[in-house]
Amino acid sequence: MKHENYFNSLKEVARIILSCLFLLAGTLHFVYPDNFLSIMPPLLPAPIVFVYLSGFFELLGGAGLLIVRFRKIAAYGLIVLLIAVLPANIYMAVENVQVGGILGNPIVQWLRIPFQAVLIAWVYGIKD
Repeated sequence: MKHENYFNSLKEVARIILSCLFLLAGTLHFVYPDNFLSIMPPLLPAPIVFVYLSGFFELLGGAGLLIVRFRKIAAYGLIVLLIAVLPANIYMAVENVQVGGILGNPIVQWLRIPFQAVLIAWVYGIKD
């Protein structure tokens, strides 16, 4: 039983960290929308709508992870969101879109793509 408590404690810490990451990312969509606009594939209509929608759902999902009643639906919603934003991450890497800071590094841009799978696994792992 001692190992189970330890595992549950680690899972809770992982959930809080992930929640904070999504809450921060969601907030940044509203504070710095131009950074997110620059990585939107040009084929998408009304890209600002997608920037704000993805930010809203990151905030909603990040908060939902902290509320037991909504944890599972928030996790599944975030998984869908992570898949939905993958084209923007691919566009950013393929076109080497410069948004400043570490995200301007082509290696980091390409690493973001497989990191989506890591985030999806992380979200799925803490859903219960």
